[in-house]
Amino acid sequence: QSLVSSSEWLQHYGLKRNKLSLSQILSQIGFQHRKDYVTTLGKPVASRYADGLFPQYKRAQDGSVYNLTAKKELILHFVDCLIGAIELYKQRMEWLTSESRQIFGVIQEQCIVIVLDFGTAAPTEFDLCRDALSMVLVEQVIQISRFNLIRAAQDLMKWQQKCTPVSEHTVKSAVTWLWKLDHMTAVSHTSSAEALLEAMGDEAVSS
Repeated sequence: QSLVSSSEWLQHYGLKRNKLSLSQILSQIGFQHRKDYVTTLGKPVASRYADGLFPQYKRAQDGSVYNLTAKKELILHFVDCLIGAIELYKQRMEWLTSESRQIFGVIQEQCIVIVLDFGTAAPTEFDLCRDALSMVLVEQVIQISRFNLIRAAQDLMKWQQKCTPVSEHTVKSAVTWLWKLDHMTAVSHTSSAEALLEAMGDEAVSS
């Protein structure tokens, strides 16, 4: 299963979930320097007993001040946790921008139609497109529920009449169909729109 649903990523997903946001860390390594309303002065006044007693951190977002009480060991523990979280985000970004995801993004819907509009692509470009489409079929479509392929042309071409359940067999069949397509076929000004309308005509399709 891909990293998009790996237990490691879900377990560490989001800094807040693991109490690693700035406010959560501050609350675990110190306490907020409080202000209270003094009636005789008619204004809020901050306590002064902690001045010089604790190291202090002032949040740029809201100007709140925290008195830091944690020992070095606890600080180093949070440093390790943050380094680990950063590494997971780096891995996530590398995965999101690799292979077919670099071209198509991450397919999250369970029932899709891929509309193919090759236009007047040169033979080498046509093959590059088919390489990319084969990659997305093998890497991503294999993980969803149903799919179909439609080629925009004057005589619209469909791999299947309706979205088909995903299996190794159907994905291989779609790849084979893709590589049997003729390079050039008659194209009209409305073929792209017609192909999209055809794709949207299948009520089961979500994308």
